[in-house]
Amino acid sequence: MENFFFWKERYRDYLVVEKNYSQLTVKAYTRDIEELINFAENIGKNSPAQIDFRDVRIFVRELFTKNGKRTIARKLAALRNFFDYLVREEVVANNPAKLISNPKQEKKIPSFLGIEEVISLVESPDITTFLGKRDRAILEVLYATGIRVSELVGLNLDDIDWASKMILVRGKRRKERIIPVGKPAIKALKEYLPVREEILMENGEKHSSVFVNNRGKRLTARSVERIVDKYIIQTSIMRKISPHTLRHTFATHLLNAGADLRTIQELLGHASLSTTQIYTHLEVEKLIEVYRRAHPMARRK
Repeated sequence: MENFFFWKERYRDYLVVEKNYSQLTVKAYTRDIEELINFAENIGKNSPAQIDFRDVRIFVRELFTKNGKRTIARKLAALRNFFDYLVREEVVANNPAKLISNPKQEKKIPSFLGIEEVISLVESPDITTFLGKRDRAILEVLYATGIRVSELVGLNLDDIDWASKMILVRGKRRKERIIPVGKPAIKALKEYLPVREEILMENGEKHSSVFVNNRGKRLTARSVERIVDKYIIQTSIMRKISPHTLRHTFATHLLNAGADLRTIQELLGHASLSTTQIYTHLEVEKLIEVYRRAHPMARRK
């Protein structure tokens, strides 16, 4: 009977080769399984075949002492995935984590910018410089497409279809989708690319990454976060926002303009419509506010 460490390594290979998960997801899932292994060792069990429903329930109860609900839900997903794999490999007869419910999550309404705020932010870089041209293109593309920062920094020149004003985006689990890009973002990209070429030549670099730093290397997600932070401070938007806020802003403005949830789901690359439905809460809040301001009975004391 193979021990936990043997199956942990096999499971990691399965996530990479068969499931095609990202490095970050593989690392997180593997770390979660290592927590289970440590727990199992403490109760004298060295193989997944020895773990039952009661063990998993006690393990999850311990997780509540040091983790938030969102983290526990992710760890439970990792456990279910792990034991599903072991069922497939006939290591265990059934999945002991399957019947354990996720902790009830509090739905947080995403923060977003108003139209005037986002225009001020997008137009804040000084486009007389290389960095300004690049940063303007970054902000324009983030707002115009709603893509994730990881998707933005992964863009290559071949992913841009200039004729149809579309970009090819590789999302989570390397799923591809096509997204239209507005004229301001296309214009900003065209103004940025010539100076990008100069930077690459000056630094002896030759690659197809769209967004690069001043050494000609592909930008990282952390670098984009710092860029957005810089212009948030510069435009005096007195709220804590991140590059992801531009994604929420993109979706909210589309919804307010009449776009349907299915379309927004496709553009955002959400696997499930339920993930996109969080934006309907924003729409409901807006309707309530309009009602309170406009309806005579709502204004009566």
